[in-house]
Amino acid sequence: MQIGHYQIDTPVVLAPMAGITDMPFRKLCRQMGAGLAVSEMISANALLWKNKKTQQRLVHADELAPRSVQIAGTEPAQLTEAARINQQHGAQIIDINMGCPAKKVCQVLAGSALLKDEAKVDAILRAVVAAVDIPVSLKIRTGWDKDSRNGVAIAKIAEQAGVQALAVHGRTRACGYSGEAEYDTIAAIKQSIGIPVIANGDINSPEKARFVLDYTQADAVMVGRAAQGNPWIFAQIKHYLATGELLAKPSLEEVKTTLLNHLKALHDFYGEYTGVRIARKHLAWYSKRYVGGAEFRRSINRLECPQAQYEAVNVFFNQLMQT
Repeated sequence: MQIGHYQIDTPVVLAPMAGITDMPFRKLCRQMGAGLAVSEMISANALLWKNKKTQQRLVHADELAPRSVQIAGTEPAQLTEAARINQQHGAQIIDINMGCPAKKVCQVLAGSALLKDEAKVDAILRAVVAAVDIPVSLKIRTGWDKDSRNGVAIAKIAEQAGVQALAVHGRTRACGYSGEAEYDTIAAIKQSIGIPVIANGDINSPEKARFVLDYTQADAVMVGRAAQGNPWIFAQIKHYLATGELLAKPSLEEVKTTLLNHLKALHDFYGEYTGVRIARKHLAWYSKRYVGGAEFRRSINRLECPQAQYEAVNVFFNQLMQT
């Protein structure tokens, strides 16, 4: 898959997820085989750029190329400025969010709310494409609700505006994350445009990735929630698409080592206080497949320092390995 002059060799992409796809997680997923990892959403609201959280999200150095950064906003001028600033901070692809269904995003007419206004979509995309000299991609849903699936129309607008890749989540904004993703609209979008299309929604196994690629003829799949606590899914999908064979699940020792390294990366990136708190959700996701995971999750929420988290992980997995 080609996005601008960047060649994406592995057709598996980490989806942008607010509060999750920070630099430590993106780097881990790339190491595990993701061909591209899109950053968590950065607001185009200039009033937020000086707060600590946004400053951390503006750090794009020390990542494998190409570095894709997602921005969200409501007005062309706002988004063009955000695109320029992120390019200055090392972004190599600007991704525009028109897919987020969260109420706090849609209430300010950003994210998937923009799908209601095709003229505004066109104005935003043309402005951002003109503002930067790096590729621009777009993330959308199939439409606003089941009665207004305008994904094909939006896709054509995007291509004509100069957008160079399109990711499509197979649900409408009204669906949120409920029900099952549908892929007919993604297939229709792929048929209607010439730029790369990335299929998103319920990609939770190598077999599902193969099915969705075959069904939609998309150029790549995008994995979101299924990667939480399971970064190995990228290696598994990559191997299956290349060979038709399933990789063995990671050993308990490998899971423990990966988790400990992930924790350290979070502590180093955020500092001990914030890193410990952000790590809690990752600890919960990594442990949810194992016996005793519920008790482990209750205990980790009371831990206040990195060393305590490391010790808890060692005890939990060492006990699993002894049973």
